[in-house]
Order: sequence, then C-alpha cells, then structure tokens
Amino acid sequence: MACMPDDCRVAQGHGLMRFAILLFAFLASAAQAAALPEPVAQALKAAGIPEASVSIYARRVDANLPVLAEHSEQPMNPASVMKLLTTYAGLDMLGPAYTWRTEIYSSRPAVAGVIDGDLILKGYGDPALTLEKFWSLVHALRLAGIKEIRGDLVLDRSYFESIAFDPGAFDDDPYRPYNAGPDALLVNFKATGFHFRAESDAVVIAVDPELPQLQVVNRLKADRTGCGDWKNRLEYEVQERDDKLVIVFSGTYSAQCGEKVLDLSLPRHAEYVFQLFRSLWREQGGILNGRMREGIVPPDMASIVSMTSPPLSDVIRQINKYSNNLMARQLLMTLGAERGGVPGSPAKGIEVIRAWLAANGLDFPELVLENGSGLSRLERISARHLGELLLAAHDHPFMPELMSSLPVYAVDGTLKRRTANGAYAGRAHLKSGSLDNVRAVAGYLLDAQGRRWVVVFMVNDTRAANSKPAQEALLEWLYHYRD
Repeated sequence: MACMPDDCRVAQGHGLMRFAILLFAFLASAAQAAALPEPVAQALKAAGIPEASVSIYARRVDANLPVLAEHSEQPMNPASVMKLLTTYAGLDMLGPAYTWRTEIYSSRPAVAGVIDGDLILKGYGDPALTLEKFWSLVHALRLAGIKEIRGDLVLDRSYFESIAFDPGAFDDDPYRPYNAGPDALLVNFKATGFHFRAESDAVVIAVDPELPQLQVVNRLKADRTGCGDWKNRLEYEVQERDDKLVIVFSGTYSAQCGEKVLDLSLPRHAEYVFQLFRSLWREQGGILNGRMREGIVPPDMASIVSMTSPPLSDVIRQINKYSNNLMARQLLMTLGAERGGVPGSPAKGIEVIRAWLAANGLDFPELVLENGSGLSRLERISARHLGELLLAAHDHPFMPELMSSLPVYAVDGTLKRRTANGAYAGRAHLKSGSLDNVRAVAGYLLDAQGRRWVVVFMVNDTRAANSKPAQEALLEWLYHYRD
C-alpha cells in the first residue's frame, strides 16, 4: 500500500538514518583496521622501514573484521611463512596419520642368505628417512637373513619426477643442505656432517656419515680467538677427482668453539644413497658385489623389507618448528603424486594446492608458488589471504596438529631465542620467515584476556632485517588490545 507524503518522509528519514549508522560503522571499522598502532609505527620509523613496505593483518578468530589491515591486499614475498600453506594443505588432503614408505625388493629369492641377483630400493618421498632410520632399514635386511647380494643395488626413484635441479640457483651456495632438491629416495636430507674440534695446535675433522667417496683435506689452523661467527672463518672447496669428491678445508678454527658441526650436501642423491647403503651394509657384515644403477620395481613383486615414516603430524612439526625447506619440498611433491598422479612434481603439487583452495572457497588470485617452502624469490601471497587461511585452519578438525607444529614464541623452534618481556612468551604460535630483504611472522596469539588472534606481519624492504622490534611491538599491542 502506498504511503502518505508525511509518512513517506518519515520512512525515508528512518532509512537514511539506518544507512548513516551502517555507513558510520563501516567507516569506523575501516578506519580502525587501517590505523597503524603508534608503537609499531615508531618501531618501523626507527628501523628506517617505510610503512609502504609492510603488510599486516590482525583479526580475532571470533570477529567478522580485522582490527588491523595495513596494505593487507599487497602481494608479498613471505619467505618460510609459505610453509603454513603447504603444511595445512597436506594435513587436510593427506590426514595427520599419513605415512611414507621405503621398500626393499629382491630380483631373485634368497637362497641360504644369498641373493643371486639385484636388490631394489624403492622410495616414496619420505622426508624423515634419517641416518638412524636408514641404518634400521639396512639392519632389517640383515635380520631377514640376507648376507650377500651378488647383483647390483637398483634405486627406484620413480615416485617423483626426475627434474633438472640446480642447487646453486638460489644463492650460489650449492652445498648447503637447505638448497638440496627433493627426491623420492631422500636419505638423511642428503647431508654429511663435518665435526670440528681443536686439539693442541691442530684442528681435527670427523665426518658423519663416513662415505668412501669423500676425501677430506685439512688445512685448518687452530687459534684461541673468540668463537664468534666461526663458519665465516672456515673456507671449503669441493673438487671432483675421478670417482672421489675431495673437500679442502682452510682458514682458522678457535679452540674456544669446542665442537661445532657444519652440514654440507655433497654427492648427488643416487650416489649418496648407494655409498651410504654400501657403507652401512658392510659395517653389519653384509657383502655387496655389484654397482649402483637406476630402475623400476617390476609389477606384482612383493617387498622383502619395508619401513614407514613418522606420521605427517610429526613431520610437519619438523617442517614448521625448524623451517626445514627440503621436507616442505618433499611434501609438495607428495601432494602432487597422491592427488595429481605419479610421478609427483612441483607443478602437480602447485596445481593440487590451487584446486584445494578453490574447493574450500579460498580465492587467492595473487598467490605465486614455486616450491612450497618459501625458499624462493618468486613466491607471493597477501597478508589478508594468509590470515584468511589461518582463520580457516583454526576452524578445521586438524587445527591442533597445525598449531602445535608452529614455534612457540620465546620457547622453542626458530623462535626459541626471541624475547617477549614476559608478556606473551609462550602464548604465540608463529611461523617465521627470513630471506635477504624479507622478514615475516604469521600464526596465532592468545591475548591477555584469553582471546585468540590471527596475526600476519610481512616486510619486503632492504632494511627488513631491522624489523624485529616492530614485530614485537605489534604482538605486544595485540596482547593488550581492548575493544
């Protein structure tokens, strides 16, 4: 029924009033979300970091709007904070109880402990097949009664795609373990530990594991200066001589350092596995007559020995608490193999994650993935979308597994050495990220009133390394925040 003119004017007035109230509330919320807290602004100013280089998103998990959204739509390099996306996707798609297998096959049945044929070792991308675990796998073969292998050791790495990988492409430091590439038969992170200690006026170097292929030339000199940044006082050069890898150490090592370990990734994956297997096999009294070659397990062949990894819930704790890049790469490849089809590849893993995001109503158009670990100059995500990912994870049944995988601020993992002035220490589960010109933290904070927050802080700037006080100022501000 049509209204009379006066009634219409009243109704219109009420409508305008309601609109004004809603507009005021929206603008107030927007202003609230846009204002950078004074302590954070001051810390950034003191660090020489312009606010335009910072992206922040902070929102209570039970709120509809963020209280802070500074440049939150801007695509940023998140460094290792990108592992949050990879590990949450892995938890949701594979489940916390998912495990990887490593299997051993024999081309011929053993007779009186002798395999008159090849031994085949097949990997399924286990990120946590450490030296101790691999020793146990070799020992299980001995317990099965095998004592001699007359054929070759055949490595089946077909679960992952064989990709061209340059370990020096990221920072021209190809022997550092964090630069190692993924592999279906990854053992001990493909790392060799060089243990240094000073004895009298000499420096002793012990190698673990000892591989026949490695030869160490020790030209180190001992001194008694402060330990300090001992790694930068060491120099090493890797040389290939026939079938040997020769590593020449020079420089100085301080007696005040006690024992230190430098981990390096030296031989290629297949050669590393072969050398390590042969060494452990001989230590346990086994005989291997053949060489190493690559192949594929014939169909319908039953394994004689197998081993499973720790569950994914344990693996992501190692990925996130200690920011293990190689394990994150392995997880991305595994997602590609499990959901995109064997062989797994980075491209398949990325496509699987994009499809998973879309299926969960998470539209991240600015997202750039390269390897899922954050060890990348290319990867990008906005603070807002990373925050929305954390909000979705908070409501997920596997939220406890994800949250417990994150470093606890000032307590453990990569944030163990952080300080929080006694206020929020132990109350924030945060993943940190660090590259040249990049610093980031993201995760969950429990404030003084017992309310849970999602917080994302990313800096992309030449002075990003100076942003730690600003991070702490933000956490302090949120910890004491009152509506």
